Amino acid sequence: MIKILLVEDDLSLSNSIFDFLDESYEVLQVFDGYEGLFEAKTNIYDLILLDLMLPEIDGFDVLRELRKEGIETPVLIMTAKEGISDKAHGFEIGADDYLTKPFYLEELKMRIKSLLKRSGKLEEHALKYGDLEVNLQGNVVKIDGERKNIAGKEYELLIYFLQNQGAIIPKEQIFDRLWGFDSDTTIQVVEVYVSKLRKNLKDSQFEKHLSTIRSVGYILNKMEEK
Repeated sequence: MIKILLVEDDLSLSNSIFDFLDESYEVLQVFDGYEGLFEAKTNIYDLILLDLMLPEIDGFDVLRELRKEGIETPVLIMTAKEGISDKAHGFEIGADDYLTKPFYLEELKMRIKSLLKRSGKLEEHALKYGDLEVNLQGNVVKIDGERKNIAGKEYELLIYFLQNQGAIIPKEQIFDRLWGFDSDTTIQVVEVYVSKLRKNLKDSQFEKHLSTIRSVGYILNKMEEK
């Protein structure tokens, strides 16, 4: 079973996350930075959920020490800090994703699945969404069996949406993940590529269900199961 280390000092939130994830994953709860660092260094985990505001040492120091030690376990930061500088710093020292508190547990679960897939812990050879199918091994995108010319950042954007269905994804987060903080372009590039993707997948189920949330970002609504 997939093993997750949960480092969160808020007992109520930690227990809520534990109860929600317990049926799908093996989760260990710890409640301060030193204990989290010790566990992450002495045992093998597939993913670490890391709060930033922790007793003893904060999440930034925990993450920095893990990466310094060469521990590459994926880390999802959970933070009440909304400032872009805090998120930027997290990515700069080795975070793989972040969620701003408060968040929905369903969204946390989707982010976990996305990170596990990216790290190869959950193998996936194809993604399907209605009439759209993506062969992940050959990077081939098809609509109703017809191949579409989707490549580069446009392809990465498509995969990011498909792996985060039902979650509101801020434009800043897409930019951070696909282009990075050291990019010489601006956040407007996200809108350009979303528009390009919509145009290339026009009239598909994907295009119809990808919604823009004004001044926030986007959400790819989950397909209704028949």
